[in-house]
Amino acid sequence: LIHSGAHLNTKININWCDSEDIEEKGAEEIVGDSDCILVAGGFGERGVEGKIQAIQFARENKVPYLGICLGMQLSIIEYLRNVVGIKDATSVEFDKDTKEPAIYLIEQFLDTTGDKQIRTHKSPMGGTLRLGAYPFESKKGSHLEAAYGKGISHERHRHRYEANPEYKEVLEKNGMIITGESNGLIEVVEIKDHPWFVGVQFHPEFTSSLQTPNPIIFDFVKNGLNNK
Repeated sequence: LIHSGAHLNTKININWCDSEDIEEKGAEEIVGDSDCILVAGGFGERGVEGKIQAIQFARENKVPYLGICLGMQLSIIEYLRNVVGIKDATSVEFDKDTKEPAIYLIEQFLDTTGDKQIRTHKSPMGGTLRLGAYPFESKKGSHLEAAYGKGISHERHRHRYEANPEYKEVLEKNGMIITGESNGLIEVVEIKDHPWFVGVQFHPEFTSSLQTPNPIIFDFVKNGLNNK
């Protein structure tokens, strides 16, 4: 964020928010005065409902939103629950027996597709992670294409759970568009009728530097500045 601010001649004021406070006090109380909202990556279910409330606030109030990794996954869950009407949509990370696994384990994707191109790594903490750089192509007319340009781009990953492609059709039918994919994996989602709402499965902060801010973070900050 600071890398992008430097290139936009803008001082970035980061308002760190405890998502458990959002659960207790509501999203408007905690993030209502923010020019843009970012939900970052993470593991575990603590504070998840607060993050979902922040995402809902950004979506409904047209606040520029960037979801990274878990932040993308939760944006899918929020959309399925509150727009599509699948109230039980969740991640197997939070409920392993869920009947609506909008987000599931990488092993479940590999069991379904048998894709040999997906590189996985056993974490010292247990479980499998998808690591390394993967290619994606931006959908024409998307915010992703505006940030990265046409053609193939690469970004790095570090996560264990994936967006379930079984929900792709119902999401796109209801206005959440998949604008980036990699070997059948959902990489990027956007909302069609929102000024700037992007969720990315990859970690754009891994490839950002002061000299070269990451494209999607730069575009996020620029849109936050326009929303000031």
